[in-house]
Amino acid sequence: MIEIKISPLSNGEFNRGVFATRDIAKGELIHEAPVIPYPNEEHEFIEKTILADYVYEYGKNHTAVLLGYGSLFNHSYTPNATYEINFDNHTFDFYAYTDIRAGEEILINYNGEVDCNDHLWFMDKD
Repeated sequence: MIEIKISPLSNGEFNRGVFATRDIAKGELIHEAPVIPYPNEEHEFIEKTILADYVYEYGKNHTAVLLGYGSLFNHSYTPNATYEINFDNHTFDFYAYTDIRAGEEILINYNGEVDCNDHLWFMDKD
């Protein structure tokens, strides 16, 4: 249902994104990304690495590295996908927010809410 390809939207070192290999219906589960959580006080160590741009808040006291394709979704203020944290399964579950066509890049809002237009950390980078 999804694959990793070169993304025209990514300005990062790896320029990757997640793309649909078939049409995906609104509300359909796209991906369940397992997490490796760690306490927030350990984040100072992660901030010294490239992983700092790829982690997610995981509840009030933890941050998480997402496995699978979880950390490869690119950002949009008009996303076609969203995610929910599934604490019982220790996954981030990505769902189609709109119908997504085969070949289309799957985008999420990094702010966590589809309609949140808050400024993001990477917008200040050169």
